Amino acid sequence: MEIRNKVVFITGASAGIGLGTVRQFAAAGAKLALVARSADVLNHLAKELQNQGIDAVAMPADVSDPRQVQRAIEETVLHFGRLDVVINNVGQAAVGKVADLNPDDFRKIFELNVLGPIAAMQSAIPVMRRQGGGMIINISSVVSKMHIAGLGAYAATKAALNMISDTARDELASDHIRLITVYPRSTATDFGKNALGAHEQQQQGSSSPKDTPEMVAEKILFAALNESDEQYMD
Repeated sequence: MEIRNKVVFITGASAGIGLGTVRQFAAAGAKLALVARSADVLNHLAKELQNQGIDAVAMPADVSDPRQVQRAIEETVLHFGRLDVVINNVGQAAVGKVADLNPDDFRKIFELNVLGPIAAMQSAIPVMRRQGGGMIINISSVVSKMHIAGLGAYAATKAALNMISDTARDELASDHIRLITVYPRSTATDFGKNALGAHEQQQQGSSSPKDTPEMVAEKILFAALNESDEQYMD
C-alpha cells in the first residue's frame, strides 16, 4: 500500500514501538490518529508532528475498553473522513508460572492484547468495507511461538491474536482488507518493567540482545508497503 496521505490509526502511540511507528509513518507522509491512555503525552506528540506539517490528532483511549476503542475509531473517521490502516500495537505482559499465575493479571492482559485489537477491527472493518478496502496490522510477538517459563500467559494472548489475524485474513480478502501480523523479538523498551506480576523473569532476560523500537517500526512500515501476510525481524 502507498502510505502517503493514508489515514493510519496507531495504538500505544506514546512510547516504545508505537512511538517509533508513529515517526516512521509520519516520515512516509501518513495522516495519523494517535491512541494511548496518556492525554498529555499524546497531545504533546500531536502538536510536535503538526509543527512539522504532519496531519496528526490525539485520541486518548484505554484500549482494554471496547467502547473507548470504538469512539476513537469513530472520531478518527469524523476528523479525517476515512480510515486506511489500523495498527494494533498496544500490549502488556503478565509474568508468572502457570502454577501460580494471578488469574486477574491474565484477564487484564487478555482484554488489552486480544479484545482490544478485536474491538478496533470490528469498528474499522465496516468503514474499510465502505471505502473498498484497507489494512489492519496486528503486532504479535515471537514469544507466541515459543515456550518460555513465566511468560505463558503473555504468549497465550499473542497466540490468540495470531489465530484471530489468520482467520480474519481469509474472511476479509474479498473485501480487499489486508491483514498483516508482525512478530517483534525482544525490544529495548519499558515493556518488561510494565509487566504485571513478579519481576524475576524480566531480570533473567535483561541481558538478551534487543532490537530498538525504531528497528521494529521500520519492519512495520516495510510490511505495510509490501502487504506481506507476516513480518518477522530477520
